[in-house]
Amino acid sequence: MHTEFITLSWSGLWWSLGVGYAILILCVIGIVISENRNPLKALGWVTALLLFPVGGIILYFVFGRSIRNVRMISRRNRRKLLKHEGTQPLPKLDRELSPENRQRIRLAYSIGGANLYTGNDIRIFTDGRSFFDELFEDLKKAREYINLQFYIIASDPLGRQLRDILIERARAGVKVRVIYDYIGSFDARRRDFFQRMKENGVEVHSFFRLSFPSHVNRLNWRNHRKVVVIDGRIGYIGGMNVAERYMGSFDGGKWRDTAARITGPCVGALQYHFAVDWKFMGHDLLCDPVAGWSKDDGAEVSDATLQVLASGPNDRWGNMTLLFYKAISTARRRVWLQTPYFLPSDGLMKALESAALAGVDVRVMMPRRSDSRILTYASHSYVEECLLAGVKVYLYEAGMLHAKVLIVDNDFSTLGSTNFDFRSLEHNFEENLVMYSNEANRILAQGFEEDSKDCSKLKIAEWNRRDRRRKVQESIYRLLSPIL
Repeated sequence: MHTEFITLSWSGLWWSLGVGYAILILCVIGIVISENRNPLKALGWVTALLLFPVGGIILYFVFGRSIRNVRMISRRNRRKLLKHEGTQPLPKLDRELSPENRQRIRLAYSIGGANLYTGNDIRIFTDGRSFFDELFEDLKKAREYINLQFYIIASDPLGRQLRDILIERARAGVKVRVIYDYIGSFDARRRDFFQRMKENGVEVHSFFRLSFPSHVNRLNWRNHRKVVVIDGRIGYIGGMNVAERYMGSFDGGKWRDTAARITGPCVGALQYHFAVDWKFMGHDLLCDPVAGWSKDDGAEVSDATLQVLASGPNDRWGNMTLLFYKAISTARRRVWLQTPYFLPSDGLMKALESAALAGVDVRVMMPRRSDSRILTYASHSYVEECLLAGVKVYLYEAGMLHAKVLIVDNDFSTLGSTNFDFRSLEHNFEENLVMYSNEANRILAQGFEEDSKDCSKLKIAEWNRRDRRRKVQESIYRLLSPIL
């Protein structure tokens, strides 16, 4: 009798657990449906949860959760920051701006609160050595504060050089704050790289720190921004992380990237977004002074009109997706895109195709071999569609093309941290500089043409002759593109 009782108890327990787990699966399916996502994505998650209940629910909690419409800071704190920055409502737009640019400006302001700043000077960098030489010199001259954030800060010679500069400035009385991504900079965190900064007066914090199991769902959300603000006078933004390979070497080839140095009132926008991230991590609201106008005699671009557009998985609209779509769909003459990973949404793919079919000069440049084999295969799966629509595709052969640049017509361009892929556009916190400047457009276009010399321009007949095994790999990895 005792044995039978134990057997029945275990049977009842397993039955209860099974029913409970089935209810959990149904509840999660209900959540997926109630979020009104893209029907194909919602159907994919529902299918995964029904067919693979254990693995499916784990994948959902890691990769499927949504934080759309979650505020990073309160409205009161946002108003306080904007007032401190001296931000004014969007001014009446200059009639010299094209109708297309006026629409793009209003769009960025409506979806992301991207204020418009005139009278800025810009230097554009296309190699890591000159970028870091200039950045480190400016950091050494900091007198009041340094606010710095990178996705990757590596524990290598370049990272240690940055660390030593920040420690020296902190000891000199400069307020130094650092934000790094928990996943992107995991190796440096593991080596106590940041601990030495903390011990010497640098305020260092990771964005979305992971802990198991309570915060494992944060794994899919990364702070991919690369921004530096020095004394409210100088700002840096672009695609470069702090790691030796960004100095120019990638498996014996070239590491090609793009970034910008800004002086002028637009530095206030970089400071604003850093302050939002800082407050989002639970710290005090930053109200560091912003100097405003500051002339740069060495600038390549003067008196530029700029916006800074930030985006993240909490966006209501998908900020960078909408700006890219608007810029491409209203192009009149050319759309030139450089991206390390080419995994566009259906909407962006259609925008590129329709522009090319309408006679716009559409060019897409990506690496022949990126730093991720999986992403290389997934990116190349879109090439045939592009070529059939008349999009000119260039594969960079000299190494790793990591630049994130969009050039439209002669007067619009953007650079920053945003890749042309699902991860950047839907899951990462990103930040881009948007430039309404003929001169900036010309410089970036010259860089594109120079990079074209290191590229193979693809032809549809040659591309279709590639190995069948590779075609299969591309198709398989494309299925994973929404979570890569």
